This record gives sequence, C-alpha cells and structure tokens, in this order.
Amino acid sequence: MKVKKLALAPAIALLMATGSSLADVTIGVIVSATGPAASLGIPEKQTFALLPPTLGGEKVKYIVLDDATDPSTAVKNARKLTAEDKVDAIIGATATPTSAAILEVAFESKTPQIAMAPTAPAPDKAPWLFITPQNFNQMAIAIAAHMASTNIKTIGFIGYADAYGELWLKAMQDAAAAKGITVSAVERYQRNDTSVAGQALKLIAAKPDAILIAGSGTPAVLPQATLIERGYKGKFYQTHGIANRDFLRVGGKNVEGTIFPVGPMLLAEQLSDSHPSKQPSLEYTKLYEAAHGANSRSTFGGHGWDAYLLLSRAVPEALKKAKPGSVEFRVALRDALENVKELPGVHGVFNMSAKDHNGFDSRAAIMATVENGDWKLLK
Repeated sequence: MKVKKLALAPAIALLMATGSSLADVTIGVIVSATGPAASLGIPEKQTFALLPPTLGGEKVKYIVLDDATDPSTAVKNARKLTAEDKVDAIIGATATPTSAAILEVAFESKTPQIAMAPTAPAPDKAPWLFITPQNFNQMAIAIAAHMASTNIKTIGFIGYADAYGELWLKAMQDAAAAKGITVSAVERYQRNDTSVAGQALKLIAAKPDAILIAGSGTPAVLPQATLIERGYKGKFYQTHGIANRDFLRVGGKNVEGTIFPVGPMLLAEQLSDSHPSKQPSLEYTKLYEAAHGANSRSTFGGHGWDAYLLLSRAVPEALKKAKPGSVEFRVALRDALENVKELPGVHGVFNMSAKDHNGFDSRAAIMATVENGDWKLLK
C-alpha cells in the first residue's frame, strides 16, 4: 500500500502543477515602443510594468511586444501571441492602423481585443473589439461646441493620411455641420513627413477662422509649426492624440494656446470632486509618477490602465464559466467585457453593451488648452 502511494505521488504533483498553470491568466500586449507613435506607446509600455501580479484573484502574465508602429509587425505579434502563447486577451495597439490590423487575428482566434486607439471595426468583427479611448464622434462634438461658442464659422482640416485622419475628418464634418460650421479646406500628411509646406499654403489660402489638426504625439506639431511660420493667425485645435509631454516639449511656443478635447485623467487635480474619474485618475497618476517622475503622466498610459480596469472587472466573471487558456474562457471573457457597467476609469465611465464596446458618455470629454507650456482645463 505504501509503495502504491509513493508511485502515485509524482503523478499527483504533475497534475497539480498542470492545473495551476491552466489557472494562470495570460494577456498579450502590443504597443508602439518605437516608430512614429513611440511617444504614445512608451507610457503604455511603462504602465503595464506597474500592474499587479493578479487579475480576478488569479496569477496573470503580461507578454509585451513592440510593433514599431507598423501594421504588418502588429499582425505578426498578434499571431505569435494567439498561436504560441495562447493568450486569453490582447491589449493593443497604440495607433489606429495597427489596432485595426490586429483585429483580423483576434476575430479568427476568438480572442477579445482591447484597443488603446480609436478604431472603427467591420460589423462582423466588432464583437471581439473593445476600445478604451474616447471615440472620434464624442471628441468632435466637444470641439464643434467650443468652436460655436467662440463664433467660429469656417475651419480648415489637416490630418494623417490613414484611418486616424479619415475617421477624424468624417467625425468633424458631421459635428461641424450640426453647429453650422463649414469645413472649407482639407489636407492630409503622413506620420513621418518632414515637411507640409504645400498643405499649409493651401490651408492659409482658404482663410479659415480656425484649423483642426488630426495628428497624435510629436508628429502633430509639424502642421501647426509650419502654419505659424507661414503666417497663419487663426485659432488652432488639435485632437486628444496630442496629450503627452513630448508634444509640449517639441512644440514649444508654437503650440501655446492650442485647444483640444481630452479625457479627465490629464487634468485630474483640476476636476470637480464630483467627477467619477477624479479618484481613479489620481490613483493611477500617483502610481505612474512615483515611478517616472512628476508630470510624467500621459493619457496614452491611461488607456492601458483602463484596459487593466476592464479586465479586472471581467476576469472574475469569466472564471465562473471556464479556465484560462481555453476558447471557452476567451468567449466568456468577451461576454463579460460586453456587460461591464458603471466602471469609473481614468478617461470616463464604462457602460458596455452589445452595441457599444466603448461605453463612454459626455463625462469622458473635457476641453483643455496649452498655457505657459502646460495643460489647463477650460471652464
């Protein structure tokens, strides 16, 4: 009898070890730590390094990969994460084109994806995509409302020659029309362009009251600096894609007075105590700035933190139905994400549904400006 017990011991130990590994949650993360979107992706990467070691009471492993702001690299990373690492969810990516590219893999592998960039999915693939940034329409409505309040009647537009720029153009055209504002000139540029002189001259010739630049990070500085150099005297608006310190550093005096919509996190201390995002924003920024220094916060890191908050709410629900590492768990996790309600994040309050995988309302957008090289809440 004693011999039999000894013989069984290794098998029991192996079974217990296997069961334990199956219980671990594995999350794949794809960011642009290099390339044109690096100023956005680096704070995201740094945020994931600060996350606790558990999700829903289970051990969690984060596998972080760099896509170099390249859609084809993003797809390769996503295929590795799903096929080799058997991740339970993908958080990614930093930019709109890379996020859109990853969705094909997420859809094929039945892996929920949480994008950290605004993305407009095809209807058949939309059930697998969740988005932490505010959508273009929400932010465009906030911009148009501010423009109308300052009697702006015509605007020029220059944006990225990719999905980010085109989605912003459509959103701004709709929001502007609703306020009786005309988009009188439209230009485009590449993220890695070093000159937009031709586009600037065409915009100036149209004589708009204001110009909206649909860029992100440091590449959003180029059009504004060029327009100022060429003599444009109207107002400048940017998108929430500029909300990082590198934009202020590179832009310098050229970006003073810029007006833009942004999530509550960037100006957490200036928010009313009644704003639901104030407390989670203060908690995140305290953690991030303790690691990276005062005023190092970035709204892009905040998008990663909100992805973590969503998973923290959804993973315990999914664990009631299946074990991590299985298709059943990924489906259960997708369903749980879709049913997250009244979750205060650093960028707004999430109320997900089958028709809305972003879940934000007007509480997710505040208007801000650049004043004396820093951000200031517009009231």
